[in-house]
Amino acid sequence: MSKPFKAESRRLLDLMIHSIYTHKEIFLRELISNASDALDKLYFMSLNDEVKEVDRTGLSIRILVDKEARTLSIVDNGVGMTSEEMEDNLGTIAKSGSFDFKQMMDQAQKKDEVDIIGQFGVGFYSAFMVAKKVEVVSRKANTDVAFKFVSEGEEGYDIEEAQRDTVGTSVILTLNDDTEDEDYSQYLDDFKIQELVKKYSDYIRYPILMDVEEEEKKEDSEEVGTKLVEKTLNSRIPLWKRSKSDITKEDYNEFYKDKFEDYQDPQRVIHTNLEGSLSFDAMMFIPSHVPFNFYSADYEKGLQLYSRGVFILDKAKELIPDAFRFVKGLVDSPDLSLNISREMLQHDRQLKAIASRLEKKIKSELLGMLKTEREEYEKFWKNFGLQIKYGMYQNYGANRELLEDLLLFVSSHDNKLVSLEEYVARMKEDQKEIYFVSGETVEKCAAVPQSEWVREKGFEILYLTEDVDEFVLQILHTYKEKTFKSINQGELDIASTEEKEEIQKKSEESKDVLTKIKEVLGASVQDVRLSTRLKTHPVCLVSADGLSFEMEKVLSQMPDANPNLKAGRILEINAGHPLFEAIKEIHRHDPEKIDNYAKVLYNQALLIEGLPIDNPLEFSIQVSNLMIDASRFH
Repeated sequence: MSKPFKAESRRLLDLMIHSIYTHKEIFLRELISNASDALDKLYFMSLNDEVKEVDRTGLSIRILVDKEARTLSIVDNGVGMTSEEMEDNLGTIAKSGSFDFKQMMDQAQKKDEVDIIGQFGVGFYSAFMVAKKVEVVSRKANTDVAFKFVSEGEEGYDIEEAQRDTVGTSVILTLNDDTEDEDYSQYLDDFKIQELVKKYSDYIRYPILMDVEEEEKKEDSEEVGTKLVEKTLNSRIPLWKRSKSDITKEDYNEFYKDKFEDYQDPQRVIHTNLEGSLSFDAMMFIPSHVPFNFYSADYEKGLQLYSRGVFILDKAKELIPDAFRFVKGLVDSPDLSLNISREMLQHDRQLKAIASRLEKKIKSELLGMLKTEREEYEKFWKNFGLQIKYGMYQNYGANRELLEDLLLFVSSHDNKLVSLEEYVARMKEDQKEIYFVSGETVEKCAAVPQSEWVREKGFEILYLTEDVDEFVLQILHTYKEKTFKSINQGELDIASTEEKEEIQKKSEESKDVLTKIKEVLGASVQDVRLSTRLKTHPVCLVSADGLSFEMEKVLSQMPDANPNLKAGRILEINAGHPLFEAIKEIHRHDPEKIDNYAKVLYNQALLIEGLPIDNPLEFSIQVSNLMIDASRFH
């Protein structure tokens, strides 16, 4: 007589079958995990003398396929079940024998030798996603009788005596008929089964065996036939569970290339584990090249997630910060709280704790590379330095402590990459600011008129060549109590007292011509003044405090850019340059001509700074007129 399930209603079973799991293929993972639990239980009982001694090497899981009968069987030689246990564990939805067993085992010794994977008591019912009938034949250890559980789903189940020669359990699925929407026959295909075992259950402790067809050449013939060969489908022992001393560089490289489908060896391997109140194993890799879609919306960050060797998620993005999104790898932990289907993570403190540990470990590895393997770090920086900078800029500098010591910029010190720590270590004793200048290339940064004089004064300059660079420094604001200072923005207080007094004196003497130039340029500039920061160049443009020229350029390229958002412009003239003497002479003898010279001077400064000229045609005419005047003079 058929018995109804002991759950609250058919609706609950319907929910289990149709709503909990995202992918139907998960059923095989769940049934294999249950079989693994049964093997663990038998081994544990043997350790406690509850059953005769078990040779663990003889424990296995076998998959049987019968295409004609459309059956798929998962068979183990584990602990088995009595009829009462079938009633209790299979007849009651969400009643978990594995969970009860784990509670008991946690109080016993040698618990680390046993992994209990299933704890929710619903994995068995995933079978009904693909099967119209499920049979379970089981014989309990220390008994001589077997029992069979049969169910076709929501209507209920039957339990009756059966025949089974050995201890263990067989779960036999009679697959659903194929429909237009679902191909259930794929789960009878050798290759598909091997693919699913490799994906989800590759690191189950026990061998997963299946007879597969292999081609063979017949003797004394060119004909090719097939034969059935028993094959172990899973790798069993994960690489990350092995001792680091037993793993070669080639092992790591081959694992990475196979697992993450890369054609090149990784640049770095980070293999770490933690045991205690929080336990996990992690194997992470820094690629040796930038993935082709790394900076596109299609790229997904995240580490693969395993729980006790069972695959759970392909991209657990919560485990890796955006700044380190280039890192590939996996985490295996028994301590993560998973939802009932084991397909999603619950957001809990264990997850955050693991993510925090991994973050610190990655930073430590990168810092070690920076300090002891400079060439390797610079190779890494070439690939992923921009991502570190973006990570620094994101969330208003929330990652400052994590990333600031990893930053590199090219500097005037041999035109090589330097860290902020290296820059500060070389600073002059009385230097209070870290100087920088922005430009499209290192060469253009070095050619900026202001940089010539700053370098002559003995100050090192950081050359910022990427759009994000100046925003990063704005977010940082200081490093080791030293503020960042653009050499072409605001006041640059590195002139000697004598130089300042000399400029002040010349400014008073040239007040009329400076006032005239400012009058000609009008609202284009906030001020016109003599410069303390020019050596051989005649003129430069300096931005007022606030928005810099570089920020203006970047913001102007953004969608819906505000055309009125511009940095304040200050025109600075080299008082010691012959050109200024010529302008003063023209102002004394022919003041009307000063208009043309003032505008050309200002447009020159715009071009040097890489800013657009408001009226290129007018500028061309002005230069032509000056050339004509020069020819007349000669």
